[in-house]
Amino acid sequence: MALLAALALVGAACDTGAEEAPEGPEAPVEITIAIGSEPTTLDPQLRDDGGERAVNDNIYETLMVRTAQGELQPGLAADFPEQVDPTTWRFRLREGITFHDGEPFDADAVVASVERIIDPDFGSEQAGSFFGTITGAEKVDDLTVDITTSGPDPVLPARMYWMKMVPPEASQEADFAENPVGTGPYRFVEWVRGDHVTLEANPDYWGGAPPIDRVTFRFVAEAGTRLAGLLSGEFDLITNLLPEDVATVEGAGKRAAAVQGLEHPVIILNVDEGVTSDVRVRQALNLAVDKDALANDLFAGNATVDACQILSPSWTGFNEELQPYPYDPDRARELLREAGAEGATIELIGERGRWLKDGELLEAVAGYWDAVGIDTKLRIFEFDEYLNRLFGEVRPDAVFVTSSNELLDASRNLGAYYHEDGIGASNSDERLAELLDRALVETDPDRREALYAEATKIACDGAYFVFLLNINDTYGMSERLSWQPRVDAKLLVKEMAVTG
Repeated sequence: MALLAALALVGAACDTGAEEAPEGPEAPVEITIAIGSEPTTLDPQLRDDGGERAVNDNIYETLMVRTAQGELQPGLAADFPEQVDPTTWRFRLREGITFHDGEPFDADAVVASVERIIDPDFGSEQAGSFFGTITGAEKVDDLTVDITTSGPDPVLPARMYWMKMVPPEASQEADFAENPVGTGPYRFVEWVRGDHVTLEANPDYWGGAPPIDRVTFRFVAEAGTRLAGLLSGEFDLITNLLPEDVATVEGAGKRAAAVQGLEHPVIILNVDEGVTSDVRVRQALNLAVDKDALANDLFAGNATVDACQILSPSWTGFNEELQPYPYDPDRARELLREAGAEGATIELIGERGRWLKDGELLEAVAGYWDAVGIDTKLRIFEFDEYLNRLFGEVRPDAVFVTSSNELLDASRNLGAYYHEDGIGASNSDERLAELLDRALVETDPDRREALYAEATKIACDGAYFVFLLNINDTYGMSERLSWQPRVDAKLLVKEMAVTG
């Protein structure tokens, strides 16, 4: 009995009668992303603005989307569109989607979004460059809409990967540009001018709640400041990591990640007039440049040599048969002698500061040309005057540009710089223009690829450009962030995760 009493006392001492306290709610998962520029607006249809896109790509959505590798897929559309006739594309929409304010996403919303962005009175900067062929949209039923174009437009599905859908009612409000409302995985919280935009996860997102609860986009113009913030743990992701800073990031236990990007620095040569009208001179200018050295030394391996075209492998129209001009300064000198162009003066027009290492790249090219006997006159202009030279009627011997292509379709780059009527073209090649005109309206994918293959081969063989590099998009990431950069440079937070 004494033993039982003692055991009872021990049991009483150990049993407080209280249940274990329940665990508190998990702390929200938050990240901070440093981007190079502040949005000029949060209206997704008004400007062509990289800062705006970085934020709004998470708030708004499009009928079509792309995978991280660039493959076109249905987004808000339920499937790929059907081409009803040469100028009409029919989109069927997913059911049950609403905007963050409760407005339904349906055919009326698509019609309103299309009509708004193409309205000249609205003044969208995107209208001409991305949506110039679109003439309107018409509701078929609540979940079906037809989008019409001025002529056959095989690029229309890709265009709809760029047009963000807006709510018909909220988009008419005076403060819509400061209070964005989309269908996307993140909802707007606040915009502190000059500092940051904060978004929170949309718990009712039709694609499932995203893994990160809250994201803050900080506006940090200086690359060194972004780097310091990453190293200190202030930032989880920074954009436009300089090539020379990759080793510093990795040495600090952080991660650097790169993907073949959208930007192609290239030099447009005057095919019609002056010393560069001789194909031998143009070929010599290509052979004179050691592009592998530029990629490996100037860009620290964060670039690839362009394959004799200003297109990336993931884009429609890329010609897999073309190869880069090799580095062969001896052959370059021979061609210049044959053309009677030894010691010839070539004016090279450029700018400094708009694109990554643009000034250094221009100086390197000028040095390579000088080394084979060209008298290169490098002229650097302020950006406004540079644009006048780039797009002016009087074509310089050689003019630098970095070409980008958010549609991932050859029509955008080749129309601007290969076609004789392009805004930055320096040739009057009628055959090349004919091929590009035909490709622009050819709806059969194989025939369209064949037209672009012939066009890019003409420009490569004729050395209409000095083809240089495709610059990687390079990012710095904290050790806790898991993310794979995308070929379209979008910062989709729903694809990111925090580990550890």
